[in-house]
Amino acid sequence: MKYSKPVLNKNVEITDDFWKQKIELIRHEVIPYQWNALNDKVDGAEPSACIRNFRLAAKVLEKRANGEETPVFPTDKWHYPPKAEDENSFWGWVFQDTDIVKWIEAVAYSLENCPDNDLEALADGAIDLICAAQADNGYLDTFYTINNPDRAFTNLRDHHELYCFGHLAEAAVAYYNATGKDKLLNAACRFADLICDVFGENRKAGYGGHEIAEMALIRLYEVTNNAEYLKMAKLLVDRRGTKPYYFDIEHGRNSGDRLDYFYNQAHLPVREQTEAVGHAVRGVYLYSGMADVARLTNDEELFNACKRIFDNIAQKRMYVTGGIGSTRDGEAFTFDYDLPNDLAYAESCASIGLVFFARRMLQQDFDSKYADVMERCLYNGILSGMAEDGKAFFYVNPLEVDPVACERDSRKSHVKPLRQKWFDCACCPPNIARLISDYGEYCFTETDNTFFVNLYQSANVKTDKADITISSDYLGSGKVTFEIKTKKPFRLALRIPYWSDHFSFSKANPFIKKGYAYFDIEGDETLSAEFEPKIKIIKCNPRVRSNIGKVAVMRGPIVYCLEEKDNGKDLQLLRLSHSPKFSFDGECITANGYREIVDTNELYYEYREAEEILIKLKFIPYFQWANRGKNEMSVYIRY
Repeated sequence: MKYSKPVLNKNVEITDDFWKQKIELIRHEVIPYQWNALNDKVDGAEPSACIRNFRLAAKVLEKRANGEETPVFPTDKWHYPPKAEDENSFWGWVFQDTDIVKWIEAVAYSLENCPDNDLEALADGAIDLICAAQADNGYLDTFYTINNPDRAFTNLRDHHELYCFGHLAEAAVAYYNATGKDKLLNAACRFADLICDVFGENRKAGYGGHEIAEMALIRLYEVTNNAEYLKMAKLLVDRRGTKPYYFDIEHGRNSGDRLDYFYNQAHLPVREQTEAVGHAVRGVYLYSGMADVARLTNDEELFNACKRIFDNIAQKRMYVTGGIGSTRDGEAFTFDYDLPNDLAYAESCASIGLVFFARRMLQQDFDSKYADVMERCLYNGILSGMAEDGKAFFYVNPLEVDPVACERDSRKSHVKPLRQKWFDCACCPPNIARLISDYGEYCFTETDNTFFVNLYQSANVKTDKADITISSDYLGSGKVTFEIKTKKPFRLALRIPYWSDHFSFSKANPFIKKGYAYFDIEGDETLSAEFEPKIKIIKCNPRVRSNIGKVAVMRGPIVYCLEEKDNGKDLQLLRLSHSPKFSFDGECITANGYREIVDTNELYYEYREAEEILIKLKFIPYFQWANRGKNEMSVYIRY
C-alpha cells in the first residue's frame, strides 16, 4: 500500500496572518493560562487537581519504597470530587492525568514553532513530576497508584489506563521530536513495555474502553522502531468486538448482547463495522488507530472498513461545521441524518479526532475529500471551542442557542451560551492547544516523488524536494502563489477545495485526479492557483429533519451564523431573502432578509400569510460566536 507522510511541523513555518495569529495565541496566552488552570490558579475556574495528583502519587510511591503502608481508597467511580474525597486520595476524573501531558504536547509543537528556553524549562519540570509518579514496573496512572495499585488493569472498559497511556505516549514523542530530550519518551516506553507484557500475544486479551492507545503505540513504533509496539497496536484493533467480549470477562458477566458495546465501538469486529457508532471521540480515535495499523501492515480489508466509516461520518453524521456526536447521551453518534441544531453535542475533542482520522486516511488514499473534512473542522467546529483571547472554552459546539433554554430546559443544559474558564473534565482545552500548535503538520504530506498541499496558508516549507514559499490570500481573493526553489524534480499536488466551483492555475493542463491538480516541477519556478470563494447558500439533505426549509451561509471554508447582538432577539423569526444581495466586508457578511411581525398573543389561530418587514441580516464567522456576551445564535435560517 503506497502512502504519504506528513511534512513535520518543524519544517513548516506558518507566516499566514490568520493561522499565525492562532498559533501565537496558543504560545503567548493559552499555554500559560492552561498551566495556571492545571495548578488550580485561575480564579473562578473549576479546579483541575491534575498536577496535585501527580505530586501525591510521587509521595505515595516514595512511602511504599521506604516500606510504609499507604491507605487504600475506592476505585469504583469515574469521578472523585475534591470536596467529597479524603485529602490523601485521588481527585477528579479517572483520566485527569491526560490534561498535563496534552499540555506538554502543545508545548512541544510550540517550541518547534518558536524556541523558548523558559517554556522548555517549565515543561522539563512537569516531566520530572510525571516521571516521579512512575512505578518501578513502568506503570504510570495516578488514579490507581494513589487509591489502590492492586486494582490496576481490572477495569479497562471504564477506567482509562490505556487512554492515559496513549496521551502520555503522544506527548512523549512530540517532546522528543521537538527537543531531543528522551526522559518522557523513556517513561512512555516503559509503560508500553508493561502493557505489552500484560496484554500481548497469548496474554490477557484486553483492549481499552476509551481508544487512543492504538495510534499512540504506532507513534512510539515510528520513533523507536520497536516492532512490539506495532504488534500491540494491531492486537488492540483486532480484538475489539470479538467474542467472548473482553468487557464481559473483566466484569464477570455474559450479556450476549452486542448492543451493550456500541458505546465503545466493541459491538462487532472492526473489519465488519460499516458506520460510526457510540461515543464520538472514542470512535474517531479508534478509526485513526485502525487507519494507522492498516497503513503499516498493508491491511486492505481494514483500510476498506475505515473508508466505509469515514464516508458514513462525512455524508450522513457530520454537522456543516465539522461537528460530530449529535446527542449528549453518551456524547455519541446516533443514526443517519440525525443532526439537531439546539441539542447538538459536537464536542471539541470529537472534531479534533475527526481531523486525526481524516489526515490518516489522506496519507493512504490521495483524495481531497479527507482534506476537505479537515478544513471544515479546523475553520469552524474546532476554532469555535476557544475564545478569541484564549482564556475560555466550549466543550459543546451547538448550531443554535437560546440562553433561556440552556438555563431552564434540562435537555439543553449541556449547551452553554458562554465559554467557560475551565472544566473539571478538561479534555477539550489542551486538545485544542495541541492541535493548533501542530497545525503545520496537517498542511502538507509527501511521498518519495510528490508533495501534496492539503491546506492553504502562507508558509515557508523545507523538504528534500524543494524549498517552497507560499503566499496566500486564501480567505480573501482565494489566490495562492508558490515560489519553488527546486532541489530535485518532483510532482506538486494542489487540492481543489470542495467549495470552489471556479478555479484556475498559472500553469496549464494539470493532471486532475480525486480532487488534486498535479504539476511536474523540473526546476525553479513560480506557480499560482486561484479558487473563487464566493458566498454560498447551503442546504441540508432533506432527511435532516431539523433543517427543513432552512439554509446556512458559507464563504470559502467558513460557516457563518447569526447572533442576537446584530440581528435582535427571536432569530427564529428571521428569513433570508431569495434575492439576498450578499456583501462581504473582509470578515462579516450582510444580506437582505425579513423579520416576521408577531401581532398576536394567541398560541393558536387560523392560518394567514405572515407579515414581514425587510431588514439587513448580519452573519459572522461561526467560530467567533459568543465573544460579545450571552445572546442567541443560529447557523441555520429560514429560506
